[in-house]
Amino acid sequence: MPLAHATGHGPLDGLRVAVKDLFEVTGFAVGGGNPTWLASALPAAEDAPAVARLRTAGATIQGIAHTDELAYSLSGTNVHYGAPPNPSAPGLVTGGSSSGPASAVATGHADIGLGTDTGGSIRVPASCCGLFGLRPTHGVVPTGGVLPLAPSFDTVGWITATASHLALVGSVLLPSGPSAPPSRLLAVGEVPGLTGDSLFGLPVSPVTLSTWDDPDPLLLAFRRVQAAEAWRAHGEWITAHPRALAVDVEDRFRFGASVTAAEEAEARSFLAGLRAELLDLLADRDAWLVLPAGGPGHPRDLSPSARDAWRRDTLRCAVPASAYGLPSVSVPTSSTPPAGVAVIAPPGHDLGLLALAARTLA
Repeated sequence: MPLAHATGHGPLDGLRVAVKDLFEVTGFAVGGGNPTWLASALPAAEDAPAVARLRTAGATIQGIAHTDELAYSLSGTNVHYGAPPNPSAPGLVTGGSSSGPASAVATGHADIGLGTDTGGSIRVPASCCGLFGLRPTHGVVPTGGVLPLAPSFDTVGWITATASHLALVGSVLLPSGPSAPPSRLLAVGEVPGLTGDSLFGLPVSPVTLSTWDDPDPLLLAFRRVQAAEAWRAHGEWITAHPRALAVDVEDRFRFGASVTAAEEAEARSFLAGLRAELLDLLADRDAWLVLPAGGPGHPRDLSPSARDAWRRDTLRCAVPASAYGLPSVSVPTSSTPPAGVAVIAPPGHDLGLLALAARTLA
């Protein structure tokens, strides 16, 4: 029995959606992956716009799925609710923070996982579970009715088991835009699935990015802006509910309280400069960027220090699209354990990424 029936008919007729526990669904409270938050939350009076669009297009809401606490993690673990199963790699996490939607799709309980991606939270679980996932251009899908984390980077994205379902959701949630692929791809790092000099039927050439060789300045700038915004969004609640969050999650939020206005402004300027440089590079070469979607999921019992190292390596892959507001698609490869390949396009080329994802990797 679905949690909420479709309200219309369209391209999503018969498809089931698992909704991340950040979205308002009529009659149900948003829990944000935290029981203390849920205890004081009121039932939603209406659907979040993204949820409403899916239901209008024929989809049913199968259930509300777990998230890492307040979406401020990539691990796919939750101290209160545990780690959802990853059937593609049972000993590994699903990745997060859209852990529940990814698990629901991977286990066959849903056809679509509706989630959010702030720093990689669609692409990372898609990669860890051997699924497709799209982070759209920042701002093209409404985030109303969604519990925020860092609005400058928050996006509504989705995870599916097939490229065709990924595109069907795009036909409902995305605006019209260019759908032609570029003439080539520029590869960064060791790209999964790349064994020759072509991918998706396009020529691939290597490119050197300073932010890949030395990601620390980019990651620090992103962290400062993200944490400052996250603290503004939830700092008052965290202060009123000490120790309600896992220690590592609360520490990320509290770092935001230490970021000065000058540091945040400097970080924003730094990110804007890097974004302009990358877009100039892509335009000059008529190319899109291809790179790992993230590291393979880590073991469920990994130590905190080893988990932090995995998080840093994964953010190295995920943050460029997040920090620059660019669309990115994660496509599964035949790697064991699962590891996706991500393509980053200029803003507005979301439909082109969906078309690219429908091609074979070879």
